[in-house]
Amino acid sequence: MTSERLFLDHNATSPLRPAARAAMTEALLQPGNPSSVHAEGRAARGLIEQARQQVAKPVGVAARCVTFTSGATEANGQALSPAIEVGGRPMHFDVLLVSAVEHPSVRAGGRFPTDAVESIAVDGEGLVDLAGLQSALSRHGAAGRRALVSVMVANNETGVIQPVAEIARSVHAAGGLMHSDAVQVAGRIPFDIVSSGADLISISSHKLGGPQGAGAIIVRDESIRVPPLLIGGGQERGARPGTENVAAIAGFGAALEEAVGALNPVAARQVELRNTAEAGIRSIAPDVVVIGAGVERLPNTICFSVPGILAETAIIAFDLEGVALSAGAACSSGKVGPSETLRAMQIESSIARGAMRLSIGWDTNENDISRFLDVWKRVYLNLDQRRRERAA
Repeated sequence: MTSERLFLDHNATSPLRPAARAAMTEALLQPGNPSSVHAEGRAARGLIEQARQQVAKPVGVAARCVTFTSGATEANGQALSPAIEVGGRPMHFDVLLVSAVEHPSVRAGGRFPTDAVESIAVDGEGLVDLAGLQSALSRHGAAGRRALVSVMVANNETGVIQPVAEIARSVHAAGGLMHSDAVQVAGRIPFDIVSSGADLISISSHKLGGPQGAGAIIVRDESIRVPPLLIGGGQERGARPGTENVAAIAGFGAALEEAVGALNPVAARQVELRNTAEAGIRSIAPDVVVIGAGVERLPNTICFSVPGILAETAIIAFDLEGVALSAGAACSSGKVGPSETLRAMQIESSIARGAMRLSIGWDTNENDISRFLDVWKRVYLNLDQRRRERAA
């Protein structure tokens, strides 16, 4: 058994890319505050504005449409506001509609009161019930209520990709605005805010090979302004006060630029690696269930389960073998428990309790998948034997 660990949990955090490391090293050598007018301050400001362009370009917006935050959780919390300015005029939203499989920071409702947040059901593959969404929009519209709708582009646990453009058309027809958590697609698949139909999106640095501690709210155009969460200085054009994390922002921009530059070949390779891993998983465990396999998914994600084998037990076994996987999402302070996503999909409990997520990264290769399958075979045979003994 090799002592080198194998990391297959990129949907939680992806290792730092070389370009991000270099950009951060340069930024850390800058002594200036980016709000200062002297040469050192201007140099720090230059790094932030360069990163702003690097983040804006791939999603098809002007640099001024990007507001840097500490991450996607903050971005989601700020974007989900009952009051958003559009074209210089304030728009008030009476209700927030979110899909039942959203990240906890979206399900929490941002700045909406709890009784103004409504969940939209999904089907067994995790796709939003479009008829249910349309019904909710019509019901609220008839009562004179305007809706802000938030549906993620791709799910962090299953990799399932939502029909965001179709959803956005329904939302706009009802007079609402559309927000999308685009954390899992940025730098992984082709995505731009215009073709998506979204009005606002949130992305995060550390999911795509940048540092932790940086993210962004991105608006479709400069006519959309989201009120700040905090009151303070005029940083980020007043949208997010506080001295910017220059090094993290610089690393964020460099990471996204590098990811997008290699996007097509990396995505194609990830599809091949995912398919190889999935076929191997099935051949070793014929009773395995791959969740979301019937619809379009991210090229790097497999959510799988064997009935009767607990995810927590399997994840520990993998960890002891030097392989890092995840039991669902890594956003609950290290807890392993029932997945809200799988519950919303009405996945039966014996499968949901065993759901594990393998997420391939920008640096994953064929040898990594081969090693994973070797470990999976040992883990499965061991846990399957215990399962049989319990059933006897």
